[in-house]
Amino acid sequence: MADLAAQETNLAQGPGVGRGWVVTFAGTGINLALGILYTWSVFKAAIGKDFGWETARLNDPYALCCLVFAFAMILAGRCQDKLGPRLTAFFGGLLVGAGLLWISTTTSYGAWVVGFGILVGMGIGFGYSSATPPALKWFPPSKTGMIAGLVVAGFGLASVYIAPLSNYMLGHYGVLGAMRFYGVAFIVVVCGLALLLVNPPAGYVAGGAAAKKKAAGAVAAAATPSQMLRTRTFYLLWSMYFIGSGAGLMVISSVSGMAKKSMGSAAFVAVAVLAIGNAAGRIVAGTLSDRIGRRWTLMIVLLFQAILMFVAIPVTASQTTPGVVIVLVATFIGFNYGANLSLFPSFTKDLWGLKNFGVNYGIVFTAWGVGGFALSRVQQMLTASSGGSYTSSFITAGVLLLIGAGMTFLLKPPQPENASAA
Repeated sequence: MADLAAQETNLAQGPGVGRGWVVTFAGTGINLALGILYTWSVFKAAIGKDFGWETARLNDPYALCCLVFAFAMILAGRCQDKLGPRLTAFFGGLLVGAGLLWISTTTSYGAWVVGFGILVGMGIGFGYSSATPPALKWFPPSKTGMIAGLVVAGFGLASVYIAPLSNYMLGHYGVLGAMRFYGVAFIVVVCGLALLLVNPPAGYVAGGAAAKKKAAGAVAAAATPSQMLRTRTFYLLWSMYFIGSGAGLMVISSVSGMAKKSMGSAAFVAVAVLAIGNAAGRIVAGTLSDRIGRRWTLMIVLLFQAILMFVAIPVTASQTTPGVVIVLVATFIGFNYGANLSLFPSFTKDLWGLKNFGVNYGIVFTAWGVGGFALSRVQQMLTASSGGSYTSSFITAGVLLLIGAGMTFLLKPPQPENASAA
């Protein structure tokens, strides 16, 4: 009997964990491709130069892509929950590729708004929503933060390779040629890796026989979207996600301009290092939250981000600030922004379970899209009204982040009847 128990444990732990890592890194790879969204600034200058668009319109495809991405996560999450991650991610790869191939044939503003803003935005939503849930299902709850961080780190790290590659492609093949290359490449990469995304078999419990015995006596959280929306916790979490992601995107969208004052043509270094900090923050915060708890980790992240906003005021105001200081501030801001992208999916899984995780996190993720859109617009208006100064933007973001940090003390798990299946 002991031998049979040992064999059962090995079967549950060995193949399961091995397959789990394959699924995890397939999700990371998909996000490495979909992270093209973060490199829009590289293409924007070339589009403005070659396409003849009005300056005020240059950000429109990107802004729409962010919003469509965020809200497509709801539909994509539902598909992921019902049809599985493989088909959902495969469809996302086709959408992204189709959108990029379409815009590679035209300089039309309307075509780019639809092709990049809607098709690529939807494709990113379908791919991104399918990468994390299957990976989480292969590992025990004690590794939720770390696994979520590893998967989403790909999205943050993407601009480290896409930015220099795009500069090369733009120099040799132009905007349309670069989009054609990415369209073909991302269909192959995303659709290929999608085939590796698979949920565990029915009855699988990560951690082997001991974990299975423990799980048998527990009622797993399996909230429906309507149950989740009836909890106060959801609205607290949504508001903090809005603040944390929006404040980070305010800076990310303008860090190149801020760095140019003291770094000149080397300002791209600050952007690249910010991307590395962005990816590292997702992994470190996710792992730390497994050890000290999600709430404490989120409070630390929001407080640290608030402090950085106030530190950034004198740093960006001076034209004599050493480049290394700019790079350090950009790195830490990217680190804290990235932390949000692993903490909030982990919160969603902990509070409302994995059964409807795709659609539940899709609803929570709308905070990212609305926060990025709204606070980036606020930043543009404040900077314009203050003659190009970023001071008022940093103060606004800092105050909001302090409010968000205070809100963490109000976070409580939903009542059992709201967290269990109907």
